[in-house]
Amino acid sequence: MPNNQRKGAAEGPSDRPEDSEPCVVIGAGPAGLTAAYELSKLGRRAVVLEADDIVGGLARTCEYKGYRFDVGGHRFFTKVSYVEELWREILGDELLVRPRLSRIHYRGKLFDYPLKPLNALRGLGVVESVFVVLSYLRALVLPFRRESTFEHWVRNRFGKRLFEVFFKTYTEKVWGIPCSEIGAEWASQRIKDLDLVVALRNALLGAARSKDGEVVTSLIEEFLYPRHGPGQMWTRCASLVEKAGGDVRLESPVVRLHHREGRIVDVVVRRPDGTEETVSGEQFLSSMPIGELALKLDPPPPEEVRKAARTLRYRDFITVALIVDRDELFTDNWIYIHSPTVRVGRIQNYKNWSPDMVADDTRTALGLEYFVQEGDELWTAPDEELVALGRREIVELGLASEGEITDGTVLRMKKAYPVYDGAYKSALRTLCTWMYDFENLQQIGRNGQHRYNNQDHAMMTGVLAARNVVGAEHDIWAVNVERDYHEQLREPAQRPAAEAAAGERLVPRRVGALSLERQLARAFGRYDPLALGGALGIIAGAVLWLATALIVVFTPQGQPVGPNLSLLGNYFLGYSASWGGAFVGLAEAAVGGFVGGWLLAQVINRLTAAELRRLLRRIERRSALGVLEGEHA
Repeated sequence: MPNNQRKGAAEGPSDRPEDSEPCVVIGAGPAGLTAAYELSKLGRRAVVLEADDIVGGLARTCEYKGYRFDVGGHRFFTKVSYVEELWREILGDELLVRPRLSRIHYRGKLFDYPLKPLNALRGLGVVESVFVVLSYLRALVLPFRRESTFEHWVRNRFGKRLFEVFFKTYTEKVWGIPCSEIGAEWASQRIKDLDLVVALRNALLGAARSKDGEVVTSLIEEFLYPRHGPGQMWTRCASLVEKAGGDVRLESPVVRLHHREGRIVDVVVRRPDGTEETVSGEQFLSSMPIGELALKLDPPPPEEVRKAARTLRYRDFITVALIVDRDELFTDNWIYIHSPTVRVGRIQNYKNWSPDMVADDTRTALGLEYFVQEGDELWTAPDEELVALGRREIVELGLASEGEITDGTVLRMKKAYPVYDGAYKSALRTLCTWMYDFENLQQIGRNGQHRYNNQDHAMMTGVLAARNVVGAEHDIWAVNVERDYHEQLREPAQRPAAEAAAGERLVPRRVGALSLERQLARAFGRYDPLALGGALGIIAGAVLWLATALIVVFTPQGQPVGPNLSLLGNYFLGYSASWGGAFVGLAEAAVGGFVGGWLLAQVINRLTAAELRRLLRRIERRSALGVLEGEHA
């Protein structure tokens, strides 16, 4: 059994707080355990109910014959200072600082990631590089006029060749959706655009500074990592919760939640022996999938809500862990696999995350990651077949020989990635609207909110939910990953924890793409052609009428009236320096001014729109390419 597995409820210590009703936390992942830990610091007792036999949720660490495996790879990096304080408070010196290196494996070669143009072109070879450049130039000259899909968006900025090499295969492996069916809005925010000219300039001259002198750091070069994997963090956290008087109960899946008059009354869990137990509580914090939560409510919600609960979908995850009899295979923490001939999407090298992840430092432990759907042919395949598949693909990729692979095992993780398909948004809105009336229920964490967030932001939902229990009024649905969180780090500016956590991590769907555009459009402004034309028409007509009237009134009798002004008759039909001519000039100058103002507004608006598009592209290009990045699981 893994070293961080823990069975049943712990024996309560003598200093257990004597709350009449505990706070019930569903799920012992980062969100749930952080909530329980924060509650203990606030003097409230928590009972944590976990369906699995191990703590950590997606951030667990599993063990096989002394080798430890992180499910998905979890970098401990955050811009939320309170989260980092919690990490250090919980784990202390066991939290290591590790160098970060990840590359892209394609056609037997490793390419720098984030992409560096010179490195990429060198790796692709002269002939392919020529085609890449020609493809890029063609995209500049003949772009897709309507960027409706991920494919269109990427090809317009990189060309077809780079799209096929560095975007298409991996994106489709992760999400199981053709690039031609993923919305362009996701790409416009999730991909940190690589413009060949801009990137080459930065490569040769260095990264540009902002007006305030800040240097944009496009690559996070190191991160924190527990000595024995992320599960060590959550095993320790669970122990601290229990030491403070809380309970952490494993193998205790929730089967029902009773509610009455807008409050959750208690939950019913199934014990390891199959019997049921009722757990009462004052407040309830749930990190279980929000759809499952709705379906376990008793009395059940309306059919519309149950239908919404069944609508939410997920991508699931398989790790094939292999032990290789070689001390070093590659220096990366992980590599992305872009070859379409293999099904593996990413390969973790756990030894490079922490040397203590392996039982024998003369060997290497790899994690081959497959993005699947629960019930598909890979998910249902026997472990022996999956290990055999992993062995074949490692050999095919040229990373190890068949004889070097000594052993292997399989780890399956359900509901690793919330899917943001066309139906998700409406379904989630229906669920949230109906559950909003429960005054003592809060949804936290990735699956609790059906949001593709990182570990640190899942933790923040737990922290703020715990503080709400004691009277705060935080909006935990505002906690998520900010737009430029992953690889775009500005130094040294920091923001408060709740503010830094606000935003939304980007997955294939429309995510606030218009907000930035609207802000820029508002800043640039737009001329109303009718208004500008009307204003100029009135001014032009009034000026000409007034000038003519003054000439007529103040010209002495017997002298020619306005000989110079009368020359306007060459331009205004029927105009003369007379009272009749004044009104003719008024009408014609007004029409001319209106037309001139309307045309001027059109020209200004077109130039503004062009500058707005240029600025948006420039903003997109300020950061390094990041479509693959993020905390992995």
